[in-house]
Amino acid sequence: MPTPPRPARLLALPGVYAPQHDTALLTRALRREAVDGASVLDLGTGSGALAVAAARQGGRVTAVDISRRAVLTARLNARLTGQSLTVLRADLTTEAPDGPYDFVISNPPYVPSPSPVLPRRGAARAWDGGPRGRTVVDRICEAAPKALAEGGVLLMVHSALCGVDASLTRLREAGMVPKVTDREYIPLGPVLRSRRAWLRSQNLLGADENLEELVVIRAERR
Repeated sequence: MPTPPRPARLLALPGVYAPQHDTALLTRALRREAVDGASVLDLGTGSGALAVAAARQGGRVTAVDISRRAVLTARLNARLTGQSLTVLRADLTTEAPDGPYDFVISNPPYVPSPSPVLPRRGAARAWDGGPRGRTVVDRICEAAPKALAEGGVLLMVHSALCGVDASLTRLREAGMVPKVTDREYIPLGPVLRSRRAWLRSQNLLGADENLEELVVIRAERR
């Protein structure tokens, strides 16, 4: 399957996660959904790329991020693309606006990092996910079912390095019906390359592995 194109014509201020392969992979999954007229919550919007994509499909989108620069960037990109978004500064989960929503979409920080404490500032805030990469991912798995209407859908992208089965299990335990709908292998990026020795010491990366697997998980609330 060819690599999906990266979203075009979007800004990313310094310190804000720029749209990359994971953004494009989740955008492609989103295009298969009946978003027109639906309420959509984008958790951890970053540049706003996913929120803009959902709005282009006719969704009524609320996007949140804890980063002031991300909120500003998402608002700028909404204006640049002519899309109507509600963009709020809030914690990814604990301060998210009340639902219920028809869709929750998220590209959370998921890169395994040596420090158990998530960064409070700087670019790494957009990708560091704790020692197993699951600190924010687990919070999304817990929060999404509460934010979704009955029959609502969570779409989340993350690396296989942080555990696909763990996400599926947590979502099932929360009353969701999850499955992996998309997979893509990409070369290790600069962050993972810089942590290669540590990842191998944690048995998260094989000695000869030079590719990262990205997955999109689709989970429906029953």
